[in-house]
Amino acid sequence: MATQRTTTKTPKTPAPVEPAPCEPCGGTGNVAITVRVGRKRRPVGQQDGLCLNCLGSGTDPDA
Repeated sequence: MATQRTTTKTPKTPAPVEPAPCEPCGGTGNVAITVRVGRKRRPVGQQDGLCLNCLGSGTDPDA
């Protein structure tokens, strides 16, 4: 008679972990940069800039 198995098999490969999105840019890789003009350096608007935390990848570098 065959013996009964008492343990279960473990999966061969674990499920891949998704990287967490970057906090400052929200996972987009772009952040708003204030544009300043004039001698008094008054703000006139915003433009997109590269996120310096994740360098545009959108993933959290510390995760």
